[in-house]
Amino acid sequence: MLFLFVAAGVAVGAPGPEADAVAHRHVAPYVADLPIDHAATCAALLKQNPPQAEAEANDWAKAGGGADARQCLALALAAQEKWAPAADAFEQAGRAAELDHKPVAAALWMQAGNAALAGDEAARARKAFDRALGLPGLSNEMKGEVHLDRARAGVAAADLAGARADLAEATRLVPRDPLGWLLTANLARKQKDLPAALNAIREAARLAPRDAAVAYEGGNIAAAGGQMDDAKAAWTRAAQLDPQSDAGQAAALALRGGGDAAKP
Repeated sequence: MLFLFVAAGVAVGAPGPEADAVAHRHVAPYVADLPIDHAATCAALLKQNPPQAEAEANDWAKAGGGADARQCLALALAAQEKWAPAADAFEQAGRAAELDHKPVAAALWMQAGNAALAGDEAARARKAFDRALGLPGLSNEMKGEVHLDRARAGVAAADLAGARADLAEATRLVPRDPLGWLLTANLARKQKDLPAALNAIREAARLAPRDAAVAYEGGNIAAAGGQMDDAKAAWTRAAQLDPQSDAGQAAALALRGGGDAAKP
């Protein structure tokens, strides 16, 4: 799923097609004998120049920036899709925040897990998510989001039973997040549990009626049940809703006879 990084109180969307654009911030010139606002500088550079943000974060860390500097470094590395070192930096930031008894520690471990997951390190990701869930400071909504990401890691690690348990917990904690229901539907279909898949995709569609990914999965589920007219209608809708998205393009492919529903 999309993950939101928070650097020194400034929300910064992770790279990806679903991330909101981050407004450019003016970076004040450095003035001799005045303290440098590392946090504001890092936040601005993340969008404008991630390699320079990485250098700024390293300088900040050497100056004793602690967990905040490590998080800035992790964000800069993630912006460059250097996932393994980004996970390292988030883990270091999480440990430092724990030592300082900062509530942000749990969120840092969430970020570490997402970086590891983006780098195809599913086992490492699950360990980070477990660390986040074991710390205080997470709301029920945030816990639900961690379980969503932990489910994705479970699928990547071929632990489908564990993934399904995580999705059940996620949909309990954040029942209004359509992603949980979409992932539940997708996994249930692949496990050939079509009644559960149908129930989940109907809830996803109720919450996100104009989401191409939901419409596409609805088509896959209908096709798996042999309802090809319904499948084609859903795929057509997905392709029309967002033709440039991955789901829209996959739906168009399915309409040409190469759909996902034929896969186990």
